[in-house]
Amino acid sequence: MSGINYYDVTEWKTGNPYEDIGEVINSILADVKARQTQTDADGFGKPGAVIYIPSGDYRLRTQVLIDISYLRIEGSGHGFVSSSIRFNTPETEWKNLHELWPGGSRVMVELEVPDNAPEEEGAAFLVKREGEPRISSVEFVNFCIDGLHFEDRSTGTKDPENTYLNGKTGIYVASKQDSFRVAGMGLIYLEHGLTVCLGDAISVHDNFIAECGNCIELRGPGQAGKVTDNLIGAGYRGYSIYISEMAGMLITANNVFPRGSSSIHFSGVVRSCVTSNRFHSFYPGMLRLENHCTENLVASNHFLRDAEPWPPMKRYDNGLEDDFGLLCVNGDNNTISANHISETIDRSLLKPLGVKPVVIRVTAGTGNYIYGNHIVATTTEADHLKEETENCFEAQVGALLTTNHLTKLETVEVVIDSPAQGNTVLDTVHEGQFEADSRMNVIRVLP
Repeated sequence: MSGINYYDVTEWKTGNPYEDIGEVINSILADVKARQTQTDADGFGKPGAVIYIPSGDYRLRTQVLIDISYLRIEGSGHGFVSSSIRFNTPETEWKNLHELWPGGSRVMVELEVPDNAPEEEGAAFLVKREGEPRISSVEFVNFCIDGLHFEDRSTGTKDPENTYLNGKTGIYVASKQDSFRVAGMGLIYLEHGLTVCLGDAISVHDNFIAECGNCIELRGPGQAGKVTDNLIGAGYRGYSIYISEMAGMLITANNVFPRGSSSIHFSGVVRSCVTSNRFHSFYPGMLRLENHCTENLVASNHFLRDAEPWPPMKRYDNGLEDDFGLLCVNGDNNTISANHISETIDRSLLKPLGVKPVVIRVTAGTGNYIYGNHIVATTTEADHLKEETENCFEAQVGALLTTNHLTKLETVEVVIDSPAQGNTVLDTVHEGQFEADSRMNVIRVLP
């Protein structure tokens, strides 16, 4: 017996989930609210509900509005498969593919979102409730939200499926909330995968969020959340992980794929940890601490910057030049320690041509402590470059595994710009490979 607070969308009395799962879920939520009206009935309250989405394809034509606590929406598989590879494969070859679309418990977002519409309007799932207490313990678990297609959106491109634009958001949390949880989800082809505002103790764990314009955006003020054990990869326009005005965040054990404009981007974040992640980027600016980030720890991560190897995506980048810095810091008393930082790129691909790439750049701030980072900068000479392949997997894996025929690439390992003073750099740079005022900062070079 599943109980009166367990709902299967395929067995509900109102609507057709295959034609509009949004209408069905909204009807279920209305039933929950109609039955659970008392906050305290002899010690009993409002237990919320579980809404189950079996494996299958479900159109969403009506936005789901969640305004109750203790709600879990769960499926039977995140169903991720690359849509980017499919859309960059000639349609004449689609008949040879085993699958064309994502699967599992798949919600297909078919909302009509006008250009410049408010972000909330494009959300498949909108979590929003005013008043006290704040909405709590809403969970999204183990299903796929598929934005289906990207669009031109006035870019004038002949290749709309690579714009990462469609105005759609998978999950948008608009009001103050506590103990929000996203786990085991697959989010794909959405302009914004997951956007959470005003979060307290949020958990984003073990998801596959990729081929979205922006993957994870946590916008404060907020505190004490975590982004852990995810596979993430945004497009060249947006963020893989973006966090603003939050404190006490834990970012750990994520594998962040390339193509995001930045791998991780903090704005006004304080006293948070970025540890034991693997970051991969095709562009400078892969880690950015801006808007006076303070007392953050960035430690024991692996950073890799190389060049886009897949022909359909080579024309795109994030607009930054190579002297911007792979890691760029604005703020006070941050610690950047024990990271492995690799840059492997052919000299002919540097922007502007002939520039020495900057690895770590401190643009402003004091008391930043940069210690014991291992920087490896190499270049692959043109006559040893691998032949191009149209297969995305082969191109990227081949590039990652190529470690022979490498020669040293001249870089500026650390730059401390003149507004930044009182910073310490120990055992990270070699003599002649840094730019800083040694009278205003402490520099100890490697032997």
